[in-house]
Amino acid sequence: MPTTHRAIEAVWRIEAARLIAGLARMVRDVGLAEDLAQDALVAALEQWQASGIPDNPGAWLMAIAKRRAIDGMRREIRLEQKVAELGRALETVEEIDIEVEEHVEDDVLRLMFTACHPVLTRPARAALTLKMLAGLRTEEIARGFLVPTTTMAQRIVRAKKTLADARVPFEVPTGDELAPRLASVLGVVYLLFNEGYSATAGPDLTRPALCDEAMRLAGSSPPSPRTSPRHTA
Repeated sequence: MPTTHRAIEAVWRIEAARLIAGLARMVRDVGLAEDLAQDALVAALEQWQASGIPDNPGAWLMAIAKRRAIDGMRREIRLEQKVAELGRALETVEEIDIEVEEHVEDDVLRLMFTACHPVLTRPARAALTLKMLAGLRTEEIARGFLVPTTTMAQRIVRAKKTLADARVPFEVPTGDELAPRLASVLGVVYLLFNEGYSATAGPDLTRPALCDEAMRLAGSSPPSPRTSPRHTA
């Protein structure tokens, strides 16, 4: 694998979760957010070979993905009312750029709660999380689950379609909705930590950055409203 490709793969593993999460907050569709992120990755593979990796690769990927999102909006808009809405959206693009860094951590947590929605089966939640938050390729996830790559690809596609069809909001739930989803989220955090502690694929045996991210997410996850604090002597 060429040196630049290895560097891009390393950047993708670091930035994928934050990139997809930030885009999901913008477009309110997890599946579309991942598609836009993948488009940005393709652009990086095409351009960084000649121009070199930029000083802030995450910001570069986000800028490309947002541009694709806006282009997609322009293609889809037909009615005058939608045109007016797009105009207002374009006016706030600069504001969104400023807010991205401030919302990164919250966005990743929202992405986890979205990917762990109970409308998905447990295997689907795990696969989708590994794809979006751990930055694993479909074939790597399939190898971990001991299933064919085509089976895993279909599972991930169905999971994203299920979330879109159910109109699952991109948010951290509150009230009665929090408790049943928190257990699933914490289970996935454990799965992420295991992937960091003992990588299923790639040149490195461990992925310390993923371990750190799993511990950060575990610490930032909201407590269940049904869990009362324990007092120690």
